Amino acid sequence: MGLFSRDPSKKLQKAYERKLEQAMLAARNGDMRANASLTEEAEALRQEIEALKGD
Repeated sequence: MGLFSRDPSKKLQKAYERKLEQAMLAARNGDMRANASLTEEAEALRQEIEALKGD
């Protein structure tokens, strides 16, 4: 492994978890439109992670 080689799925996983947390907070505040949007973005990230793991 080189010094700069990183696992791109780890970065995506953190972004995915952050989006889910933001969605949960939006739902708690009653902003269901933001919740739906953030959940959709999180789902796109999850699909990207799955695609990377499949390679």
